[in-house]
Amino acid sequence: MCGFVIRNLMKKKKVLVAMSGGVDSSTAAFLLQKKGYEVMGVFMRLDDKHGLAEAAARQVCDHLGIKFYPVNLSAKFKKEIINYFVDSYKKGLTPNPCVKCNQLIKFGELLRIASELDCEYLATGHYTRLRREFPISLPRRQAGNFPASPAGGQFPIKMLRAKDDSKDQTYFLYNLTQKQLKKILFPLGEYKKEDIKKIAKKEKLPVLKSESQDVCFLNIDGKIIEHNDYLKKYIKKNPGPIKTIDGKIIGKHQGLPFYTIGQRRGVEIGGTGPYYVVRTDYITNTLYVSTNHDDPELYKKELIAKDVNWLAGIQSKMPLKCEAVIRYRHKAVKCKISSKNGKYLVKFDKPQRAVAPGQSVVFYRGEELLGGGIIS
Repeated sequence: MCGFVIRNLMKKKKVLVAMSGGVDSSTAAFLLQKKGYEVMGVFMRLDDKHGLAEAAARQVCDHLGIKFYPVNLSAKFKKEIINYFVDSYKKGLTPNPCVKCNQLIKFGELLRIASELDCEYLATGHYTRLRREFPISLPRRQAGNFPASPAGGQFPIKMLRAKDDSKDQTYFLYNLTQKQLKKILFPLGEYKKEDIKKIAKKEKLPVLKSESQDVCFLNIDGKIIEHNDYLKKYIKKNPGPIKTIDGKIIGKHQGLPFYTIGQRRGVEIGGTGPYYVVRTDYITNTLYVSTNHDDPELYKKELIAKDVNWLAGIQSKMPLKCEAVIRYRHKAVKCKISSKNGKYLVKFDKPQRAVAPGQSVVFYRGEELLGGGIIS
């Protein structure tokens, strides 16, 4: 019996690492291997332009001496992410495909695959931290807005901003659940990006020199495709008038789906400007613009959020005072949240510029990610 226990204690825990061929995921795999995990690599084939990235991911796995599993998720990616991206713009919304991809593909599908491969954990190269706490029992008043969870009577696993604030990716991860978080590792959360690059260089990891930027399917072999150039393959042009706030016609737009609130690039009116999109009117097919970057019409005091997920697994006590981020790299601002019929009214302490329906609003308390939802 004693020998069985010892063998169990010595058995390495298996972890499946999502590999992209880049420096972050590759170094994540190395760090976990160094900690004693039995590491496997998985590469997601999301389209027919993955050759260089897959080759790099395979080389890294060979270098580390770990198994490599390429999986074809292109059909699901097109159905769930590409179609969502295009359909959102058709409806006049500004989508966030990275949030949706993390929810349905990276963690939705890869956690399933990890289970099929008998792995106890899935790991990614995201810059974020998890705080795991042992089951304890505290009075509700001491637990604040996070009383004991329904499952297990313990504090939930908390997600915190990364040590490297400039690389923090918690904004994209608010849809994760407690069940998923129990099976996820984020090895890079305590590191600075510059340190990760140094580790990769020291270990001679054969990673891609270029790093992914913006939306992955708008980045082909390091070349960024403009949103509108991509959308024009799926959405027909429907020209209409461009007007100033006071109703003066000053030009012609290509079609309202190609514009979003606050946008400057792409609003081309010969020889004048710059112009910023302040409003779209789909009834009259009119685009309203202003030369004033801080036009009052661009600012909103509040918003309504739907499809909100709370990382703790239960809704925080309402009303809730916290901070909100309305787009990636947006500075967190103080707000007050109240709820009614499954929707949440978010009131900012100060009006915020370019609140775009379709984007994610994400809630924080200091460095802790509380949850988030879709701006409706």
